[in-house]
Amino acid sequence: MKRNYSLFFITVGIFGIIYTELGIVGALPMVMDKYHVSAVSTGMLVSSFAFIIAIFGPWMTLLLSRLNQKRVLMGIMALFAVSNFISSFAPSFEILLLFRVLPAFFHPVYFSIAFAIAGALSQKEEAAKASAKVFLGVSVGMVLGIPLNSYIASQLSLSTSFLFSAIVNGIACIGIGIMVPSPSAKLSHLSFGNQLGILRKPSLLLNMAANCFIFSSMFSVYSYFSEYLTQRFDMNGAFISLMLVVFGISGVLGN
Repeated sequence: MKRNYSLFFITVGIFGIIYTELGIVGALPMVMDKYHVSAVSTGMLVSSFAFIIAIFGPWMTLLLSRLNQKRVLMGIMALFAVSNFISSFAPSFEILLLFRVLPAFFHPVYFSIAFAIAGALSQKEEAAKASAKVFLGVSVGMVLGIPLNSYIASQLSLSTSFLFSAIVNGIACIGIGIMVPSPSAKLSHLSFGNQLGILRKPSLLLNMAANCFIFSSMFSVYSYFSEYLTQRFDMNGAFISLMLVVFGISGVLGN
């Protein structure tokens, strides 16, 4: 039973990260209005986050791989919670962008450790099922995160949408601290050389390239989806939220 709660809070953490990463897409028009910036500048909230993940993610994961994994998960959740809390009161667009960038450095670290712990907490034959449960946080975050954030921002306020994200990440942090057991021998540490050795596999490099092109195409649309529907079709926040749900469901069905 405790294992199920452990996986649940780890999954909540993944949802919180995806919500932080992608949820802002649904609120870009509100960001433009509040801070009086252009669509191009506002898009930096999405592209800078992704750029940091792509450039620094693998190295941050490698550098933190030998630390206490439970504490790293809690620390990352705490950072996401604090960053979202500060973002809700950011006095300028520059401050908002800064606290969008900071947690991005640790985004892939959480994912790497989350799947490792999910497998370690399960029997060998159930490891794939445990990973699938954790991955639900990604699916739910992509389908519901953006429209939910858009709805909260349009119906309540942009600040409230950031506060909601802070609460989700805070709950995940507390839940992980209480329910996830301390690392055991199953979570053995590989040397840096062994971890980097996987990059010699051509199939991995091919998959990385394919993912790069696919996600570049997807987020080229996603980043300006809300702004386009607002300017071109004069849609309100509630209807844009619905369109984002349709977009997200299409992505899940495609996967």
